[in-house]
Amino acid sequence: MTGATIFAVLAAALYAAPHVGDYWVQTHHQALTKGARSRTGQLSCLAHVTTYTATTALFCGLVWLAFDLPVTWYGFAAGQVLSAVTHYWADRRVYLLALADRLGKGEFARFGSGLSTGAAFLDQSWHMLWLFVAAIVTAVLR
Repeated sequence: MTGATIFAVLAAALYAAPHVGDYWVQTHHQALTKGARSRTGQLSCLAHVTTYTATTALFCGLVWLAFDLPVTWYGFAAGQVLSAVTHYWADRRVYLLALADRLGKGEFARFGSGLSTGAAFLDQSWHMLWLFVAAIVTAVLR
């Protein structure tokens, strides 16, 4: 089995998993407080990232077993840790907003209201970027 095939299977799993982890598994409390600049915000974000990572690990584990992928535990763990760390960083909100400002995307980030904001789109595209990288890391560290 080629690395490209392993990557493709993992990438599909890592495309589906965050939609479940971010919208079905995350609690309302976590969604509202994970960006707060307080200990409560840090703990809410950590709790969310823990359940989010459990979701991505479950999806990756299922395809690993279902398709008998030649993935190593090291590659699996490295991909999951990369995803978790980058997810926490973005979901604290202040850091991603600062990056958006630095890259000239601050006005877009602040556009809209509720879930229909530029910040929400930047957040999700950030996660997709790092899930793509996590699929590569998982596939090549064998």
